[in-house]
Amino acid sequence: MASNAFAGFLNSSADRHSLFDDAQGIVAGSMLAVLGVTLLSGAGLLAGGTAGLAFLAHYATGFSFGLCFFAVNLPFYYLAFRRLGAAFTIKTFAAIALTSVLSEFVSGFISMAHVDPIASALFGGLVIGAGMLALFRHRASLGGIGILALYIQDRFGWRAGFVQLGFDGILALSFFVASPFIIACSVLGAIVLNLTIAINHRKDRYIAM
Repeated sequence: MASNAFAGFLNSSADRHSLFDDAQGIVAGSMLAVLGVTLLSGAGLLAGGTAGLAFLAHYATGFSFGLCFFAVNLPFYYLAFRRLGAAFTIKTFAAIALTSVLSEFVSGFISMAHVDPIASALFGGLVIGAGMLALFRHRASLGGIGILALYIQDRFGWRAGFVQLGFDGILALSFFVASPFIIACSVLGAIVLNLTIAINHRKDRYIAM
């Protein structure tokens, strides 16, 4: 009985991930997202979506990014549950919680004395995009606009990356806390992030659930 349960945990098929597949995808995606956020914050850049709101709340209040990120995403769980199902909601909650926890401790392991803002935008946006791809392909997200973007892609066929990019006008709010150059670099990072998702995440190319 135990061996059958363990085999079920590991076994996957062409159209369905195993529990192990999903677990490693959520861990890998969360780790990449935290690394990308670290690159952005090292240069004082902001992100779009709920990550951008969390950055703004972090800079404005002094509360940790991890706490702000977790709190900002709370209202979106209802949308995830109603529109994308319980499994998606549980995996998304796990990804957000893990990302929030890791972001609290990553500064003790990774220290960046200097990060060029343009390099931060290019590499940070790419790494976060790769992390979100890993999560999307295991039917999870980092919450917020990502949930809405996945729903719109599933419902209407609009690419999730382009949907997210359209909503990333939230960066305009950063005029209150950042210089025009930092805002421009933040926009560049958002473009790199969302193009990475738009080009690489298509429902007709990746069918595993």
